Amino acid sequence: MPIDPGAWPAGNSEMSGRIRNHDWSATPLGPIHGWPVSLRVLLDTLLEAPLPMCLLWGDQDVQLYNDAHAALIGTGHPAAIGAPVATTWGEVWPELNDACNGGDRSQACLLRNYRLPEGDAQRGVWFDLALSPVRDDDRQIAGRLLCLRHSEEETLRRSEAEIMTITDALPVLIGYVDQEERYRFNNRHYQNWFGQSPEWLYGKRLIEVVGERAYNERREQISAALAGEPMVFEAYMPHHDGKPRHALMHYLPRRDAEGQVQGFFVLCQDVTERWQAEQALRELNETLESRVQERTTALAEVYERLLKEMASREQAQEALRQAQKMEAVGQLTGGIAHDFNNMLTGIIGGLDLIQRYNQTGRHAETQRFIDAAVTSANRAAALTHRLLAFARRQPLNLKRVDLNAMVESMRDLMVRTLGGHILVDAQLQPDLWAANSDENQLESALLNLVINARDAMPDGGSLYIATANVQLSSQSEVGELAPGRYVTLSVIDSGCGMTPKVLAAAFEPFFTTKPIGQGTGLGLSMIYGFARQAGGHVQIRSEPGNGTEVTLYLPAHHALPMPAATSSPTEQPPQALQGETVLVVEDDPAVRQLVLDVLGMLGYRALEAAEANAAIEFLESGERIDLLVSDVGLPGMNGRQLADIARQHRPGLSVLFMTGYAEQAASSGFLEAGMDMISKPFQIDHLAARVRGMLAYDG
Repeated sequence: MPIDPGAWPAGNSEMSGRIRNHDWSATPLGPIHGWPVSLRVLLDTLLEAPLPMCLLWGDQDVQLYNDAHAALIGTGHPAAIGAPVATTWGEVWPELNDACNGGDRSQACLLRNYRLPEGDAQRGVWFDLALSPVRDDDRQIAGRLLCLRHSEEETLRRSEAEIMTITDALPVLIGYVDQEERYRFNNRHYQNWFGQSPEWLYGKRLIEVVGERAYNERREQISAALAGEPMVFEAYMPHHDGKPRHALMHYLPRRDAEGQVQGFFVLCQDVTERWQAEQALRELNETLESRVQERTTALAEVYERLLKEMASREQAQEALRQAQKMEAVGQLTGGIAHDFNNMLTGIIGGLDLIQRYNQTGRHAETQRFIDAAVTSANRAAALTHRLLAFARRQPLNLKRVDLNAMVESMRDLMVRTLGGHILVDAQLQPDLWAANSDENQLESALLNLVINARDAMPDGGSLYIATANVQLSSQSEVGELAPGRYVTLSVIDSGCGMTPKVLAAAFEPFFTTKPIGQGTGLGLSMIYGFARQAGGHVQIRSEPGNGTEVTLYLPAHHALPMPAATSSPTEQPPQALQGETVLVVEDDPAVRQLVLDVLGMLGYRALEAAEANAAIEFLESGERIDLLVSDVGLPGMNGRQLADIARQHRPGLSVLFMTGYAEQAASSGFLEAGMDMISKPFQIDHLAARVRGMLAYDG
C-alpha cells in the first residue's frame, strides 16, 4: 500500500518525527515510500513500545529505534538514525556480533550481564542484550531486533556493595540473625572481634558464635526480639583475645510486608572502657549517660539506612523477576490485538454493508453479510473464552463426557495436525467411566498436547492416546487430589523428552523452549489451570531422549443428570407455554433489551429490572414469576445475593445466571439446586434452550 512520507510514521514521539523528516534517499534503505510492508509494521510497533528497542535492517544493519533506546545510547543519538550499527558501535560491534551465535542472523540470542569493553561511551556498565531475527514480506530474514537494558543483577551487586561499605565503615559490630538464630549477615568487625572469617560466621547459630555463657545471659532478649520487641541492653561479650569485654547490644526486629518477624539486626558496640570507668567513677554517671545517648542516636540512624537499603534490594529483585516476562507479554498482547481487529473488521464491515443495502432496498442480498458478522463475533467470543480459561476465570460447563468417543471424533484432526511422518495410535479402555468435565475445554487441551508432541518429534515418531480408569485411595499421591474415582487421558510421544530443569518449569506461564515467535509458553499452564478448575490434576513424566507422557486426571461422573439438548440452528427454538413469566435483571441496557426481545419472540411474558432493588419490588408483588434470569455482576447487590432474597419470597424459584467473568463458579458452591449459568456472549438458540430447561426443572 503506498504511503505518504510526510504522514508516516504517525505518533508524537521524538523518533516518529525524526524518521518522518530524515532524508532516507542517501541511506541503504532508500526513500521511505518504497519501504516494505513488513518493515513499516515492525517500525510502528517498535515506536510505541516503552522498552528500549532497535531494528537493524538489511545487510548493513541500518538502525531504526524508539525513544527509550535513544535515551540509553546517550551521545550516540541522533547520529545513529539510519546509520549502520557498525559505524555507531565501532570496535564493540564485531565482538558483540560474534558472541551472539557467531554472527548467525537466523538465530536469536540473549547475553546477560554483558560489560561493554574499553573505548565505548558506556564502558563499565553492565547490560542484558537480546538479538532476534525479523523477516521481510517474503518471509526471508531481513534484519534483527536489538533489545538493550541495564542489568538488574548489576543493580543488586551495587546495592550489596554499598550496604557492606556502609556497615564496614562504622565502628560497631553489625549482623543479622534469622528466625533459626543463624547469622545471615555480618560486617568486617565481626571478623576482627571473633577472629573468624565471614565464611565461617555465615550460617552459624548464635550460641556457636558467642558461647554458652553469653548466650544464656541474653536468652530472654533473643526471644523478645524474635517476638518483635526491640531490645537494648549491656552484656558480657567474649573476645578472641580471651579478655572479658562488655558490649552495648541493640536487637532490632525486621518484619516483612505482612508484618511477620523475619529475624533481627544485631548492633554491638564495645563499651568495656565505659563500663570499667562506671564501676570506679560513679560520679561521672551523668556524663556517661550522655555519651551512650549520642551513640544510640548514631546507631538508630544506621538502622534507618539499613532498612532503606534492604527495601531497595527487595524492589530490585522483584524488578528482575518481572523483567524476564516483559517480552513474552508484549508478543502475546500484539497477537491478541491483531486477532480482535480482524474479527471487528468482519463485524463492523458486515453491519455497515447491511445498513447500506437496506437503504437501497436490497434486503435479499444481506444474508451473507449477516453470516460473516455472526461468524466473526463467535470467533471473538471463543478467543475471549480461551483467555479467561488461562486466567482461570472462565466458568466451566461440567457435564458427562465420553473420553473414548471424543478421542475417536478428533482422530482425523490429530492426524492432519501431526502430518504423515508421525504414527498415531489409541489405546482406549473399553469399559471407561464417563468423566465430569467441560468437553470443549478438554478438546482444546488434547489438541494442545498433540501439537506439543508434534514439535518434540521434528523428524517423525509415534504418538499414543490412552484412556484408563483410576481409583485413588487415601494413600495415593497425585497432586492434591482427594480419594475417589478418576478417569485419565494420556498423550505419549517418542520425542526428545525434557531435562529435569525444563520439567520443573513446564507449568509456569510464559515458560517455553521454543524459539522466539513460535510460542508464548501458555499452552501447558492453560491445561493445568483447566484441570485444576475441573477438580483434577496433570502429571508429566519425561526423560531426555525417551519421550514424554502427559496424563490428565479428571473426576469420574457420579450419576449427574445429562444436560438438556440444545436446539440445532436448523430447528425452531423451544417456545413458551401459556402465561410463563420471566424476570430479567441486567444493568447493561443493550444486553437487557436483547434478552427481553428473545423472550418476547419465544412467547414469554418478560419483566425487566436494571438493578437488584427494582427486581425485589417485582418479587415482593403479586406478579407471576416462573424464572429469574439475572446477571452476576450487578451494581450494589450481586446476582447471587439477589437469588437468595428471591427464594426467601418465592421458595424453589429457578434461577439462570448470566456472566462474562466468573471464577470457579461451578466448583465453589456458587450454584445450588435449581440454578444454572450461561456465559456471555451466547447464541439465541442456546439461551432459549437454557430458559426452557430451567422452566422444566422440577427440583
